[in-house]
Amino acid sequence: MGKKVAVLAVQGAFVEHERALSKLGCECVELRQGPDVRQPFDALVLPGGESTVQAKLLRELGMIDELHRRIADGMPVMGTCAGLILLAKTVEEGVPGAGDPTAEVVGGAVAPGAFGTLPVTVRRNAYGRQLGSFHAKAPFSDIEGDVPMTFIRAPYIAEVHEGATPLATVDGRIVAVRAGNQLGVAFHPELDDDLRIHELFVSLIG
Repeated sequence: MGKKVAVLAVQGAFVEHERALSKLGCECVELRQGPDVRQPFDALVLPGGESTVQAKLLRELGMIDELHRRIADGMPVMGTCAGLILLAKTVEEGVPGAGDPTAEVVGGAVAPGAFGTLPVTVRRNAYGRQLGSFHAKAPFSDIEGDVPMTFIRAPYIAEVHEGATPLATVDGRIVAVRAGNQLGVAFHPELDDDLRIHELFVSLIG
């Protein structure tokens, strides 16, 4: 029987994840309304988009408690870009001065992510407008050769806490991390033809 992966489909780039997972033989189900989270599925994808909008809809639609329970119980989950922010234990707000990713955050408030299950601190809107979108290639742990990475108004992982392992860095910034069955990446693997990040995620499903 194929692996069933739920994709949060309330906002953001979820269709591209479904296409990638389908190529790997997974059955995808979309989570659009509260009752959708009560069906059986083996893993969860939290896609890119607007993290504040997604968090608001997760709460308003009554999805967040059940999904949080499943993630805490060890269900494999992958968060990409906004999805990484939703998973993060701590989120720093603010844009670096003049779009400089090496600058200090100005007036950066700190808050937990919607789920708060991934032991990392993530900086939202981390690169500023000048570097709002860019493409890179970089090594990725346990994957042979460089992996293409598309960043769109991306966050990065400012700090890794106990239990989390960095998987990739770009320009000295951590952009991918794993903690148990949780995989968080700051970029959009679904926008490149390379399926290896999705393959890594699917390998976490028992």
